[in-house]
Amino acid sequence: MSGREGDRRAQPTGTGKSAARSAGSAGGRPKGGQGAKTGKPGGQRGAQAQTRSHAGRTGAAPASRRQVTPREIALDILTKVAGSGAYSNLQLKRALQDSELSRPDAALATELVYGTIGRQATLDHWLDKFVAKGVAKLQPWVHQLLRLSAYQLLYLDRIPPHAAVNEAVSIAKRRGHAGISGMVNGVLRSMDRGRSELTPSRIKLDDPIATIALRHSYPEWLVRRWADAYGYEVAESICEAGNRSPHASIRVNPLQGSREELLAELGEAGLEAKPSAVAPAGIVVESGGHLADMAGFLSGRWSLQDESSMLVAEVVNPRAGMKVLDCCAAPGGKSAHLAELMEGKGKIWANDLHAHKRELIVQQTERLKLRNVEAITGDASTLGERFAPESMDAVLLDAPCSGFGVIRRKPEIKWTKTEGDIAEICAVQRRLLESVCGLVKPGGTLVYSTCTMERAENEEQVAAFLKDHAEFQLDPEWPEELLATFREAGLIEGSFEGQLQLLPQHYGSDGFFIARMSRVR
Repeated sequence: MSGREGDRRAQPTGTGKSAARSAGSAGGRPKGGQGAKTGKPGGQRGAQAQTRSHAGRTGAAPASRRQVTPREIALDILTKVAGSGAYSNLQLKRALQDSELSRPDAALATELVYGTIGRQATLDHWLDKFVAKGVAKLQPWVHQLLRLSAYQLLYLDRIPPHAAVNEAVSIAKRRGHAGISGMVNGVLRSMDRGRSELTPSRIKLDDPIATIALRHSYPEWLVRRWADAYGYEVAESICEAGNRSPHASIRVNPLQGSREELLAELGEAGLEAKPSAVAPAGIVVESGGHLADMAGFLSGRWSLQDESSMLVAEVVNPRAGMKVLDCCAAPGGKSAHLAELMEGKGKIWANDLHAHKRELIVQQTERLKLRNVEAITGDASTLGERFAPESMDAVLLDAPCSGFGVIRRKPEIKWTKTEGDIAEICAVQRRLLESVCGLVKPGGTLVYSTCTMERAENEEQVAAFLKDHAEFQLDPEWPEELLATFREAGLIEGSFEGQLQLLPQHYGSDGFFIARMSRVR
């Protein structure tokens, strides 16, 4: 992979847990800042900078009527995320909604936030060669300004270097003093002159783990876990894929039309769309308008969801008339997909811990005109007490997880999660499995899924559960269309047990694990 990014795409506002880094447009993230609006929370409107107090210290934007730029918005968000641990997607959504940025400018702000966070370790490695006292001693806002400017120089191929440098110097002058702006100017111009040498491929350390981690900007402990699980080559591919932007994908509502019909309509509307290579109900939209504003979305013709996330309901494979429990359902994408597959017949209980997230489920089902989903609120670990034993034909546990499969949507995950967090998450997952497994009737189905690549949360979690629950066994009876797709891609060789790990490089979709188990007695 070269040092400068080629084409970086955005995933629109999603309906599943994995659709966190997006903004509702196709092809939205800019190829060097020229793209259109992106999704959840991607390039939607724009953001107001903070009022400056002690500008030389904080670097906050001065109070004025001057239109803030996408770089200033990105700078304020990056500084806040780094300083307080705020979530980048939530900060972006709030900031972009409050501003008057055009869609291309909003897309640039989105790209700068996600790209800078995702590449921050590599950026600091290069910046340290040009900052005399080292980046660690810089004021936080100056550090973030250099990072986002270096990101443009090294990774965005359609932003002219002089534009990135000049805007950074202008921001430094407005927020700091002459010494800061002079330093910023000198550092960035030096980087620009030596840009051909500042590529990931030139990073070669004695330790292969350290090399991969620094090339692709990941913590070494995480790369080591992936290398232990999958080998060095696959681990590096996971890292590369996690730094790419998600493409836009939509899930067809079969109750309102077929995929073929929708593809034809999208083409007539000027959108570049094609069938998903992995999800039977999926369509990938390479370019076009802002999908979340289109009539087809608003009327329930389609939903916005990552392709891997779409597979979960397909694996549950519910039939009309069934009773199904979705234990951790918000924001409701998988519950809605289950209801569509059941042709609106039967009953789905879609549970979430938080009342405000329950409302997201309600909004989904109302938009899609689904009447067989009941959104409920409660701790998933108590569901075994709320429903009668053996009362469900199918139970879906899309479990809380480390989320490493959606790093491209939430890049700060790789900097905020720890190995200790994984152990704690595994304990929660096990407790939830124990709580809900008794609700599955004999002959029924239990599907366990996560959006991570961690073996401890996935294969090892399932193996431990099955060891203690002889009444369950892995069920290889997945839809044949899915199995044929995975076999063709080489993801299934020989016999299939009933569980599958999708890595982000397989289809350009989120990393996901899905296991289907049946209750045999």
